[in-house]
Amino acid sequence: MGGMGSGRHWYWGAKDTTDDYRSIDVRRWKRDGLLVPHQSFGWQWSRLGEVVASIRVLTEPGRVILNYRHRSGGEDWKDESYPVYLDWTACHLGGKRPWFLCPARGCGRRVAILYGGGIFACRHCYQLAYPSQRETWDDRAVRRADRIRDKLGWEPGILNGEGWKPKGMHWNTFERLTAQHDAFVQISLAGMAARLNLLGESSDDWV
Repeated sequence: MGGMGSGRHWYWGAKDTTDDYRSIDVRRWKRDGLLVPHQSFGWQWSRLGEVVASIRVLTEPGRVILNYRHRSGGEDWKDESYPVYLDWTACHLGGKRPWFLCPARGCGRRVAILYGGGIFACRHCYQLAYPSQRETWDDRAVRRADRIRDKLGWEPGILNGEGWKPKGMHWNTFERLTAQHDAFVQISLAGMAARLNLLGESSDDWV
């Protein structure tokens, strides 16, 4: 296992995001039938088709036991084995939903996802932000424009031009979506221009 996050900060003092950490999701384990007590299974993470980390999980009534090795920086490998307790809540349409109880000392928060550093803990314990929380206003406009492009079946990327009306889509819907798309594009281009201008001003200071 890796250390406490491997992602780079955007700026001094910025938080890591949830994407910077390996994670386990109790909902996924429930869907895959892995929470049945008295069984053992492996969980692994891959990058470019190569396994980069793995853990071994033992299921017991009301909890799972996580077993793995990790190290931080150049330190020696350390074996970890500890329980993560489960909680279950009733769903509105029947059935029960599982939760992890964060195993970090003094926490115990009920969460669906735990993030792996020295131990697996909730994002609050690691002070992780969601990636969307680090978006600028023009980044957000790009993301929203691309979401509309996906609905319209256009090629991703606001610089790729516009496509045709999807077959079967009403003209009113198409015109509304394209108007929204064009507005988001203008916002994002304005942000790009502002950043380029700032870069130009900064470079002049070094002349």
